[in-house]
Amino acid sequence: MQQLSANQWLMRFFGSALIMMMAAPGGAGAETETTAMATFAGGCFWCMEHPFDELNGVLSTTSGYTGGHKDNPTYHEVSAGGTGHAEAVQVVYDPAIVSYEKLLDVYWHNIDPTTANRQFCDTGTQYRPAIFYHDGRQKALAETSKERLQREKSFDGDIVVEITPASTFYAAEDYHQDYYLKNPIRYKFYRYNCGRDRRLSQLWGEVKHE
Repeated sequence: MQQLSANQWLMRFFGSALIMMMAAPGGAGAETETTAMATFAGGCFWCMEHPFDELNGVLSTTSGYTGGHKDNPTYHEVSAGGTGHAEAVQVVYDPAIVSYEKLLDVYWHNIDPTTANRQFCDTGTQYRPAIFYHDGRQKALAETSKERLQREKSFDGDIVVEITPASTFYAAEDYHQDYYLKNPIRYKFYRYNCGRDRRLSQLWGEVKHE
């Protein structure tokens, strides 16, 4: 189990507070002078927190639901389908330390961009891969990144990840947050049985994913 330093715990704490402030009425998608927000869907949100948490400059990651029509959805409602929401992770970061381009690079290398409405063993629109942009700059960078990947990829299949405006983000239940830290054995068991790392290695080569 990964041990977080005191500084990392402080960053997590204050990052979570920032998410609450930025998600308040009038503040959704807002940026301050020192922080920015990014939102990505890549299948099971348990598996999307860890790679972003590893980046210097990321203040917090929050698992949740977005892109749908149901207010305040629960995990069971989203996982059953029909809410329109996707499991997603919202990242609060310091753009002076880590760029949005770097976040995009980490995102691509932790998903299968060739499958729509599915990621690995999880199927349905709730597991669709998507980039939810918060402003015009993020949209342009995401589209450029997607086009470059389509041209330069070494694997078969079109890049089908949707790029769409960010909407209300609903934080998932507490037991989903930092699941890879709270339940490391179950988390690794899930990743293995879902074939996530196997497929990622096929697409991107032998990259360490924990």
